[in-house]
Amino acid sequence: MSNLQYHLEDGVATLTLNRPEVHNAFDDELIGCLTDTLLSVGKDDAVRVVVLTGAGKSFSAGADLNWMRRMAEADAATNEHDALHLARLMRTLNYLPKPTIARVNGAAIGGGLGLVACCDIAVAPENAEFATSEVRLGLAPAVISPYVIRKIGESHARRYFLTGERFDASHAKHIGLVHEVASHDELDDTINAFTARLAKGGPTAQAHSKALTGLAGGHDVDAQLALDQHTARLIAKLRTGAEGREGMRAFLDKRTPDWISRGSDPKE
Repeated sequence: MSNLQYHLEDGVATLTLNRPEVHNAFDDELIGCLTDTLLSVGKDDAVRVVVLTGAGKSFSAGADLNWMRRMAEADAATNEHDALHLARLMRTLNYLPKPTIARVNGAAIGGGLGLVACCDIAVAPENAEFATSEVRLGLAPAVISPYVIRKIGESHARRYFLTGERFDASHAKHIGLVHEVASHDELDDTINAFTARLAKGGPTAQAHSKALTGLAGGHDVDAQLALDQHTARLIAKLRTGAEGREGMRAFLDKRTPDWISRGSDPKE
């Protein structure tokens, strides 16, 4: 588990995505390790709070390039199976019966943004950047969409799902994705203040309160499981379609996809 670090101190379990050389991008191994670790801490009475963060300058850049390359060439069944593993990770984090805090130490893109949306509380430094950039690859933020929409609302989701543009931490707070923005020097103090507040609550009461917010909001883990089947099929269809294959190959080849007209600026 060298790609995921685990540290438990005073009831706070800190999980650190540890692939800084690729900006903590996901691959199937990291997804599996993080899911298994979350399932374990969810049952551990010694754990009161879970903090999720990243090593290095980024929180998570989303999908790993080599993983994307494999999926670009895989068939629909393989892509759907792969997407269901990511969906299981998001579902496990979102419905974990422990308070969760995203310590967003840097950029959170695509699936990385999805992890932030699945956490109960999110704290980010002033220079953090966020994006759901899947459309620029000919894809959609399918698996993460339920969690992101619940956090930022349909109106903001429509904008960012369609444009793929980046936004900063201040705007992320404005739309509800993060709760506090702090300087890098104050990031840990802000996290510690939240863990101290959470320690004052009863763990059973917190687990029920967390489940209640989902139920009152119209969703639970069983309903999410059914929705995950749909989002996994959707991303598999897009990845194996002509546009998705062109988008991923263009990204990997560091060129402009063929749907962008010559003379336009793809960075906007």
